[in-house]
Amino acid sequence: MAGHSKWAQIKRQKGANDAAKSNVWGKLAKRIAVESKKAGGDVNAPGLRSVIETAKKTNMPKENIERAVAKGISADAAALEAVTYETYGPGGAAIIIEALTDSRNRTAQEMKHLLGELGLALAVPGSALWAFEKTAEGYQPKTTVPLSEEDDAKLMKIMEHIDAHGDVEEVYTNAA
Repeated sequence: MAGHSKWAQIKRQKGANDAAKSNVWGKLAKRIAVESKKAGGDVNAPGLRSVIETAKKTNMPKENIERAVAKGISADAAALEAVTYETYGPGGAAIIIEALTDSRNRTAQEMKHLLGELGLALAVPGSALWAFEKTAEGYQPKTTVPLSEEDDAKLMKIMEHIDAHGDVEEVYTNAA
């Protein structure tokens, strides 16, 4: 009976789990490096400490956390910077995309290309931010937009595609 190997099933599931962990840990490592640079390597600084706690909650290995902190304070570290992109999705839902990048131009072009494939376009800075309020956890919508089930399904698909991009840290929307 071909294809009924228990080991093959375990290997497939483990591969999927490992890929998901790697994606999350990579994003957290970038965030730790940026916060480490801001804090000068002081792990007791509030911003760095909160990101490290988040990494520990996702079971990120201690060695990886220490390496990310060291990368942030090293002299040859790439200058990672936070960038925010705005767009509008199905049903007029505003979408805010936060990214960390070492090359603003490359990431901007990749975002334009990705959004173009999804049938969207980058909005002018500030055109979607009005619908959100900046908090410690990120962006919270001031107003919400009700969506039909069809538009909601399209929006979820779009957000998954955007979130899969390597530089994207968070994606927010004001859809109800």
